[in-house]
Amino acid sequence: MSLNFDDFQKQDVKFDIKKLQKAYKDILSIKGFVGIDGVSNFGAISLTQIPGDPESIKGHKARGVFWTKPDASGKEAIRDEFINESAYSEFIDDYKNTYFKEVFDVLSSRYKLGRVRVLLKKPRSTLSWHRDPEPRLHIPIITNPGSIMVIDNVAKHLPADGSVWITNNTKYHNAFNGGEENRVHLVACVLDHKFN
Repeated sequence: MSLNFDDFQKQDVKFDIKKLQKAYKDILSIKGFVGIDGVSNFGAISLTQIPGDPESIKGHKARGVFWTKPDASGKEAIRDEFINESAYSEFIDDYKNTYFKEVFDVLSSRYKLGRVRVLLKKPRSTLSWHRDPEPRLHIPIITNPGSIMVIDNVAKHLPADGSVWITNNTKYHNAFNGGEENRVHLVACVLDHKFN
């Protein structure tokens, strides 16, 4: 069996990693978070919302629909709720003076984006084995060598160097943080990207 790294596509755009890390600290400060433990909605900080609708970033709407195989039967189950990704077009005012606004402007000029969030994984934790409705754009902000994403049967570490990746989250995948510090990625739903 050959390994298919085509599900991890590095893009031809790059951002300043120091500015990304500062922007992350800035949004924690703006919201009064002391770190991942203070962040609700499964460690997600939404950067975009449905225009004029702050409720659009809470609870099930922060997660969105996904499919999983929760037990040994291998039978697929649906979780959470369908949301209209294309409606998440408003960058949240609280964060407009951070570097994330510049990143959002560049990305949204190149891709059709859905929700844009900063996702945090605690040390020694993992996501469920699941698939999403669309690919995801990842910009690692803080990571470690034990922080790995697995798509299908291929595992890859995405370095925190300002690079932008689009991952094929329409296939079964997970992400785990096997390190001893938080893993922080900017993650956006990409609505116009096709994988072969």
